[in-house]
Amino acid sequence: MTNQRIAELNELMAKLSYSFTDPSILNTALTHSSFVNGENRASVHNERMEFLGDAVLELCVSEYLYLNYPKMNEGMMTRTRSRAVYEPALYEVAQNFELGKYLLLSHGEENTGGREKPSILSDALEAVIGAMYLDGGVDCAKTFILGFVKQSIEEAIKSVSAKDYKTLLQEYVQHTRQGNLEYTVIGINGPDHKRVFTMQVSIGGVVYGFGDGGTKQEAGQNAAKATLELLSQPV
Repeated sequence: MTNQRIAELNELMAKLSYSFTDPSILNTALTHSSFVNGENRASVHNERMEFLGDAVLELCVSEYLYLNYPKMNEGMMTRTRSRAVYEPALYEVAQNFELGKYLLLSHGEENTGGREKPSILSDALEAVIGAMYLDGGVDCAKTFILGFVKQSIEEAIKSVSAKDYKTLLQEYVQHTRQGNLEYTVIGINGPDHKRVFTMQVSIGGVVYGFGDGGTKQEAGQNAAKATLELLSQPV
């Protein structure tokens, strides 16, 4: 690494309040796949580290909810965790640490606003968590995670609704990145004064649940609930 890059990593470590024993691990966490695939200036990118960081993040948040909210049931814990660690929440944290400033991107990705893309920044944050886990162990990663996630958890608890199945499904799809979520009316039956709408849910082009209702909104909620049940998600 160049002296300039080492200085950049030291600057970021100060913001993260964590000093890596091996700064090259942090450098890998900040290396986007476009930097490797497009210009071949590095041998590894951050996708494997992101995978690890995602698992560490979910574990630490799950443990925090289990220990600090003893009356919270499994379904509520699942929904709260999903809301606290889904892309928009992680994107905001990544922005607070100015992660985009330190990313290694291809020129093409940088020219299209890669340093500000929510998906790239949230992935980079998860990769940084994975890097901390590799460098210092789970306790170091947990300290970092709890430093930013407690507020996200409190906000998630306030906003999670046990009956808003469409929101729950949207958050699940965003978190698992299975593809576009679409609702389609496939049937309208009954007399004008008592219509029954049938709604179909598809994710990434694959059809999942169906739902009926007196309004499109009600049918959509029932279809979302059926889809969550098919995906073995608590409702």
